Amino acid sequence: DTGSVLRLKGEGEAGAYGGLPGDIFVFIRVKPHPTFKREGKNIISKAKISFTTAALGGQVKVPTIQGNAVLKIPKGTQSGQVFRLGGQGIKPPGEKAGDQLVEVLITVPKTLTARQEELLKELKRLEN
Repeated sequence: DTGSVLRLKGEGEAGAYGGLPGDIFVFIRVKPHPTFKREGKNIISKAKISFTTAALGGQVKVPTIQGNAVLKIPKGTQSGQVFRLGGQGIKPPGEKAGDQLVEVLITVPKTLTARQEELLKELKRLEN
């Protein structure tokens, strides 16, 4: 983690007048990642899903620090909803791995085909 300090005992410069070597201290600063954010052992990410996937449910592939994983999207998912991928976070030595928390963002198409627009208008009529 950022702010951690590693001490390498006896790996520093030799002491004055033939004294024993000192220690080296390594101060850790973790560089931000463009896709993932870290909160303790958990990884935070975002995934864009279509309106139809949010409404009808489905599956989307999401990146994890170990590779891609499949996230199941239930029917009626709302934009901003967060899903947990258990064990897909940071695993410190001797500890259980954290989770990956995926916030889904529903994308709305900027252009529609005539058929898509017709179907959405029909859906709108049915909602009213």
